[in-house]
This record gives sequence, structure tokens and C-alpha cells, in this order.
Amino acid sequence: MKVRLIEMDPVWESPSENIKKADCMIRLGEPADLYVLPEMWATGFVVKPFGVAEEEKDSEALSWMKQTAKSLNCAICGSLAVRSADNHYCNRHFFVTPNNVIFYDKRHLFSHGGEKEYYTCGERPVIAEWQGFRFLLQTCYDLRFPVFSRYGRAGEYDAIIYVANWPASRMLAWQVLTRARAIENQCYVIAVNRIGCDPQTTYEGGSCVIDPKGQIISLSTESDEAELSKERLLYLRNRFNVLADRD
Repeated sequence: MKVRLIEMDPVWESPSENIKKADCMIRLGEPADLYVLPEMWATGFVVKPFGVAEEEKDSEALSWMKQTAKSLNCAICGSLAVRSADNHYCNRHFFVTPNNVIFYDKRHLFSHGGEKEYYTCGERPVIAEWQGFRFLLQTCYDLRFPVFSRYGRAGEYDAIIYVANWPASRMLAWQVLTRARAIENQCYVIAVNRIGCDPQTTYEGGSCVIDPKGQIISLSTESDEAELSKERLLYLRNRFNVLADRD
């Protein structure tokens, strides 16, 4: 499977502008089977969602994701600040295919930045399937909490997707933890972070794809695409079956 990392600098609180930007980045690059956008790619990381978060049923950004998945026969994922049908604000990670929409609500809300005051957290892990791969959906701060994403406890999966707004000041943690999650779960990790600045902080990207051995096979400073191999994944798991001894 071919994956492309859409590492973008969102225009603050402007879904229309960010849709144009994301669409341009996707269509100018090489075709892929899966495109991964950052956390809250359509608005930037808005802690206070009032007047900014879209109604899910009328979301311009989600509509674009659906149209893009159909027109390019691909999957596309990333999180959006939305108000759900039951009137809760959610940081909702959507995984959209030509015929389906799956979502995961961020479990670990970033209380240090105030996110927990305004958003409702998710209660369970979510796995999306596409072209024979199973993807565990995760969002930013979830990266720091390995028990929630543990292979077997969260379900059986082949890759974890992290979409993020991870600040430049904590990039060492990003680099270490993305590799740790891949190694401990013997899976691919696809981690896409934004770049640029918002009213709170700055971001340096560092988007990457990591294989089950912890080796970086794609880094945004070198390439925005990677190939995932189900055969290689199964070979590595069977050859050195650490998962059989997990707690």
C-alpha cells in the first residue's frame, strides 16, 4: 500500500482555505492509496470550538474528504473539530474511503492546553480497514499513553495512524515515542504532524512512517510517501513473535 503524508501549515480557523491547500497538495503529488492529514487540519488546533467547529452533518471539510476519496479511489484521514449529532464538541479523527466513513474521538484530551474543558473524549479504540490493512486510529496526545493503544487490548491491527499538532518544543518526545509504539506493537506507525505557527506555538513537522522494527522508512524532510508491506509485517511478527508474550 502506498501512503502519502500531507504535512501542511493550516490557515487559522479557515476550513475553505485549508481545503484548497490540502486538495492542491494531494493532487500535485504522486497518487497514493492512503492520504494522511494532521490533527484539526481544517482549522488549526482550536481549543475553544465555539463558532469554529463545524456541524458534522454539514461539515465542508468532511464533505471534501468524501468527494476526494471517491474521485481518487483512495482513503483519506485526519481529524476535525466538530459538533456531533448529540451536541458534543469532539476532536474527531475521520477515516474516509470511497464507500464508508469511520471515526474515532480522541481519548486523551490535552488538559495542559485546555482541550479537556471544551471537548468530549472518546471511550474506545477504533480500527479502520482498507485494502487488506487494519489501521488503529489515534490522535496527537494519545501517543503518550501506550496502554490504550496496546496491540490485542485495542484489537488486532497492522498499523497505527497518529495525526497531530505536536509542538516544536517537544519534538524529542515525538521522535522517541513514535518509534516506541512501532517496536512494542510490532506494527507500522504513520505519524503526521503539522508545520508552521498558530497563536499558541510553532510546529516543525517531523511526519514519518516507521516499520515494525522501529526503522524510519519515510521522513517528511526527505520524502512524503512510503510503501507498506503486509507480507513484510507478517514475516517480522512470525520470525520474532514478541506479541505472543505480551501482558
